[in-house]
Amino acid sequence: MTALTLSTAAAPGLRADAIVVGVAAGAKGPVVAPGAEAVDKAYDGKLASVLETLGAGGGEGEVTKLPAPSGFKAPLVLAVGLGAEPENPENGAAYGTEALRRAAGVAARALAGSKKAAFALPVGDAEDAGAVAEGALLGAYSFDAYKEMTAKDAAAKKGKAPLAEVAVLGGKPRDKAYKAEIERAVAVAEELNRARDLVNTPPNDLNPEAFAAVATAAAKEHGIKVQVLDEKALTKGGYGGILGVGAGSEAPPRLVKLSYTSSKAKKHLAFVGKGITYDSGGISLKPAGHNETMKCDMAGAAAVFAAVVAAARLGLEVNVTGWLALAENMPSGSATRPGDVLRMYSGKTVEVLNTDAEGRLVLADAIAKASEENPDAIVDVATLTGAMMLALGNRTFGVMANDDAFRTAIHEAAEEVGEPSWPMPLPADLRKGMDSATADIANMGERMGGGLVAGLFLKEFVGEGITWAHLDIAGPAFHEGAPFGYTPKGGTGTAVRTLVRLAELTAAGDLG
Repeated sequence: MTALTLSTAAAPGLRADAIVVGVAAGAKGPVVAPGAEAVDKAYDGKLASVLETLGAGGGEGEVTKLPAPSGFKAPLVLAVGLGAEPENPENGAAYGTEALRRAAGVAARALAGSKKAAFALPVGDAEDAGAVAEGALLGAYSFDAYKEMTAKDAAAKKGKAPLAEVAVLGGKPRDKAYKAEIERAVAVAEELNRARDLVNTPPNDLNPEAFAAVATAAAKEHGIKVQVLDEKALTKGGYGGILGVGAGSEAPPRLVKLSYTSSKAKKHLAFVGKGITYDSGGISLKPAGHNETMKCDMAGAAAVFAAVVAAARLGLEVNVTGWLALAENMPSGSATRPGDVLRMYSGKTVEVLNTDAEGRLVLADAIAKASEENPDAIVDVATLTGAMMLALGNRTFGVMANDDAFRTAIHEAAEEVGEPSWPMPLPADLRKGMDSATADIANMGERMGGGLVAGLFLKEFVGEGITWAHLDIAGPAFHEGAPFGYTPKGGTGTAVRTLVRLAELTAAGDLG
């Protein structure tokens, strides 16, 4: 993991491989952002002109490298675009934490292979410093556990190691607020990156048992109580949904409970994650072209796991229970068939019309179990439906809930931490489409509005009177395009920061 420090040192005398400065898109050309005054002065106040000559405009994600001025101990200045300059900058208008996170992420990626970089971005307060730190740590992420570095790769400068150390300039190392923001950034980023690792791990190495082992080890390290239900315990407990999904695989399913408790807690949150370690679709086999990335179908469980550990590391004054519903969905002679009826943990029966609508089955069991503890709220997270991707694209997740105010609070929390989301309805008229002549409910309904139908299905298993929300992260959980901002190719860790923020708000008494 990239090391992180706060520094009050002046940029010219700092020993580093590069000095990172911000440049914004002003009305008349690029504008050097606050934090880079010493660097600009070394260019005789003409850094903006030099950057413009080199083609820089200050647009978001833009990177321009230039030799450091004479007398600097760092050989390189890297200017990173912040996007549009804030209105009324003379009055101290801020650039926004998400702009800082993204710029820091871009710079960290651009400096892969470097030992140390000093980030002289606009830091007006502790929150800004935390945003720069978080963006840099997330941007420096790489997943190379399965790559062998050859001499040819080295010559071509491929497979560079992540930026080793980040120094955030403009911070106050002894200030409690700054120290707290940096500690938060480290804890959240490290756990989010752990979630990314899990999503990126190939399914031949991450089956339900292996995932449960990772969760168990982390729980013991951070003082979190853990309970793992294996296939025998699941059978004894009547978890028909989880068992039904995992029936076709040689790797049996698991239900993992992670319990973080605080002696000062007044509220209890339950997070439930879909953990399909590989989804072939089962007997309702996915068509060609839809299988290659299905190792990511456990991203919801990875997000829940990471959020619980982060809450423990931060010592939040709220009780947080994480439920990881883990199974592998495979076709075989023992697999659940379309037309089969499963008796769920809640006692309800479900007619399985499509075995590729399996995520809602494992979640239903876990939600019903979580409801028994009567938490103040349940939030489930899942790469649940392709329909949500059609509705919201690849970068935005949908939020559904049985309480409008709670849905709004989650949406606002997600936007605050830089995770795009959108509130979605649960139209009552779509429930009728899941009526079954054979069972209490079918796992499929109307084709149109499929993401909402899935949400309505899950709602059926929430305990009476419990506030609940469903996050469908199918779009942003796995990024197949080129990296952008602090988002890498592959697993993204989507929803981790939203869940952590929800826990923080609840602990502070600001969420219901």
